[in-house]
Amino acid sequence: MLSWARPLLLAAMRDQAAAAAGDGGGVRRLRLLRQSAGAGSGPGPRPGVGDWNEVLRETVNILQSGSVVAVPTDTIYGIACLAQNSEAIQRIYEIKGRNTDKPLAISVGNVEDIYKYCKVTVPDQVLSDLLPGPVTLVFKRSDGLNRDLNPFTDLVGVRIPEHAFMQKLAQLCGEPLALTSANVSSRASTLTPEEFKNIWPFLGLVVDDGPVGDMMSPECRLGSTVVNLATPGKYSIIRPGCAFTATVDILQKKHGLSL
Repeated sequence: MLSWARPLLLAAMRDQAAAAAGDGGGVRRLRLLRQSAGAGSGPGPRPGVGDWNEVLRETVNILQSGSVVAVPTDTIYGIACLAQNSEAIQRIYEIKGRNTDKPLAISVGNVEDIYKYCKVTVPDQVLSDLLPGPVTLVFKRSDGLNRDLNPFTDLVGVRIPEHAFMQKLAQLCGEPLALTSANVSSRASTLTPEEFKNIWPFLGLVVDDGPVGDMMSPECRLGSTVVNLATPGKYSIIRPGCAFTATVDILQKKHGLSL
């Protein structure tokens, strides 16, 4: 597995955003609290941390109502909806002002879930070496995925962000999330919720994990590395992203895939 560890998320508290139009239009905002350095262990919430689970439950409820939510990932902030909900997918395109011929990726909670929605062409170890991590793997889609998601292509990109909240969220939803960057199309990727405040009024919820990555580094806004693995034994880079070198080393040097 690639090692881009995020701080463990152990608790959460609700922070109601101001209702003024200039301050997000009253969108609900849930702020994740981080564990202090060196405390505790393990990849996710500890048993009995009710507030952490409350944030997850509310986010699931908002998604299941058909709304779009803003979420932190291991790279940049994203907006997400249930991938099997066609109306919610259309809403994402409207919020971003995104051309409908540009695909959305899906985010799942476990490596095993990839097989439900993609026709995997690589050994299990390739998936385990790359995911969770800041990489989007592109495969041919399976029949189990909503045809209204990227209907213009038989390919789909799949992510498992190395972020405990995102993994647990997909697991609790029981289906993939459609995921894209939290910004208006053609504008810079966002590293804090304040950077995409202009789209808050169109969201059902904003999950706030504070700044993502090093805001002083240009590389931190590159998003995930996107790699096409649809052809057995081969790979191609669709977007270099923030993990280009490490991804190529794993695919080419460790597993012998060729361009």
